[in-house]
Amino acid sequence: MTPPLIGVDVGTSGVKAIAISPDGEILATADESYPLSTPHPGFAEQDPEDWWRAAESCLARLPEGPIGLSGQMHGLVTLGGDEQVLRPAILWNDQRTTAECAEIEARVGLDRLIELTGNRALTGFTAPKLLWLRNHEPETWGRIRHILLPKDYVRLRLTGEHAIDAADASGTLLFDVAGRRWSQEVCDALEIPAEWLPPAYESTAIAGAGDQAAAALGIGITAPGPVSVVLGTSGVVFAVLPEYAPDAKARVHVFCHAVPGTWHAMGVMLSAAGSAAWLRHALAADLATLDGEAAGWEPGAEGLLFAPYLAGERTPHADANARGAFTGLSVRHDRGALWRAMLEGVAYGLRDSLELLRTLGVQPEVGRVSGGGARSELWLRIVSAVLGLPLERTVSEEGSAFGAALLAGVRSGVFADADDAVARCVRVRDRIEPDPGWVAAYDHGYDRYRTLYPALLPLEEHP
Repeated sequence: MTPPLIGVDVGTSGVKAIAISPDGEILATADESYPLSTPHPGFAEQDPEDWWRAAESCLARLPEGPIGLSGQMHGLVTLGGDEQVLRPAILWNDQRTTAECAEIEARVGLDRLIELTGNRALTGFTAPKLLWLRNHEPETWGRIRHILLPKDYVRLRLTGEHAIDAADASGTLLFDVAGRRWSQEVCDALEIPAEWLPPAYESTAIAGAGDQAAAALGIGITAPGPVSVVLGTSGVVFAVLPEYAPDAKARVHVFCHAVPGTWHAMGVMLSAAGSAAWLRHALAADLATLDGEAAGWEPGAEGLLFAPYLAGERTPHADANARGAFTGLSVRHDRGALWRAMLEGVAYGLRDSLELLRTLGVQPEVGRVSGGGARSELWLRIVSAVLGLPLERTVSEEGSAFGAALLAGVRSGVFADADDAVARCVRVRDRIEPDPGWVAAYDHGYDRYRTLYPALLPLEEHP
């Protein structure tokens, strides 16, 4: 009898683990939360031991079987020669490294950095965190002998192995994404010892991937054609590329995919369902009530627009100081109008990413949608019309953990490859077609939305 396949996702708020059958049936789930530390404004840290304790607890509640790992990307775990953790991990959402990002682009050269890594230096990535340690904690820097990313620390504790997959390594800013190997040129320019870096493998060889690549695999995104549309706290549009092709201005991220020999590009907006959570709290109403009231408004809500930059923005503006706004308010607008404008503003932000992906050769046929926001039928109808794409939901809603379990199946030989895993385990539950009557209205609305960021830019306050 084939054992179940286990997927473990090391997230920002907790570990989620699942056991699935070889045909994709969910057999059991477990989750365990842990705290986030913010010792100073803009800092975000966690104790790697919390990840390991949570993973142990989850695995103890699941049947035994091959294990795959996914997790939050970019976080920096520093280890000494005895493999002991030297300090709390600095996470993907930490914002302390603005000066180090400028230093990286100056040392490597912006054009060369984008050519090699597919990205420009952003505060979330791993390399700026290393430079920050060198600049601000030289004693810690001097003791470093190994660095790992979050899920790979769990791998170390689980197996004793130092390893990383190409998909997660792509988010370090130390990886030659086209060559699918560590970049000696970048390491030399930044004076980071290459021997600190773990050996890099394809995701299927070690059953591991960064959370976005694993989640995309888990909903069947293995080749050009369908795109992943994530309505999570952040919003993501993710597409497999026909070939390695970074955006010249790095307005979207280009990383190795979890499928060997493929690359993906993704645009990331920072406040998608996060905008919904904020506004729902501010309006003190439940989702069903707000959706019902918003459905009473026609597309465009009589000119009301929402800029979803509540926590700065990544794609397409890469502006940590960008801020949100409602514009076009009138006395006719009620909370239903505010809610509808918010749903539309996030959808327009996702379209920003989709339009950039098209410039890289992406020709989307359908969107596979996931995340908490995908539970709103109204929001899905809006997103479908704004993107001009049919949207599909899959039977499994287990996200990155499901993709990690599929990778465990490939590594253990249950599946021939990633395509076989998807064919046997990923099934579409339903499909939402773009409403022809809404598409034209939202094309006009998107043209208006694109004027918002330039208009708001002079109002930014910089620290």
